[in-house]
Amino acid sequence: MTQKYNVLIVDDHPLIIEAYKNALLLISANYSPAITFKIDTANNCDTAFDKIKEAKKDQLIDLIFLDIKLPPSKNKKILSGEDLGIKVRDLIPKTKIIISTTFNDNYRIHSIIKSINPDGFLIKNDITKETLIEGISTIIKDPPYYSQTVIKLMRKEMSNNFTLDNIDRQLLYELSIGTKMKDLPNILPLSIAGIEKRKRHIKEAFDLDEQNDKTLIQIAKEKGFI
Repeated sequence: MTQKYNVLIVDDHPLIIEAYKNALLLISANYSPAITFKIDTANNCDTAFDKIKEAKKDQLIDLIFLDIKLPPSKNKKILSGEDLGIKVRDLIPKTKIIISTTFNDNYRIHSIIKSINPDGFLIKNDITKETLIEGISTIIKDPPYYSQTVIKLMRKEMSNNFTLDNIDRQLLYELSIGTKMKDLPNILPLSIAGIEKRKRHIKEAFDLDEQNDKTLIQIAKEKGFI
């Protein structure tokens, strides 16, 4: 009996989307027992979230590929694939999530694993046709599957256990686009004092001590949080 999977690929790079499609077609042609994939795509947070909400009622997404760095939603409430992954876990919890990203920073990897606990985690530089097929096949049958870079990073000792949550990431995003401190309490559920406390904790996590916001934003971008 043929098993059918509904797949949503969320990525803004056409070549990556094609690579996933080709891998799924190869798996479909060679997998036993027989398996087929119905593939849909989205290239930004708004389109992806619309499809996730549509799938909620009947659990219509079995497998979702999420790129981390995506164009944010128009209302700026969903800033990345990580935010989408959190939505998936809430709305369609049985969906298997495959995270893919170019970021290979300890803090970023740790944050994603803590917030989403993905069934698959791929660093794009690790991906070959063979590893992609192996990874998807493993996730379908017996997850999780993490690429070699993720495994190596997970084995490294973290300098602390601080994890950035969605409010921290929203704060970093607002700082990066130049939102003034006096306006932040209208956007975030925090007072000015609470915002300053958050900033201090993030700087401590990044070993920045009392560096200015410009340095904080630069490091946050390098680590893939914005």
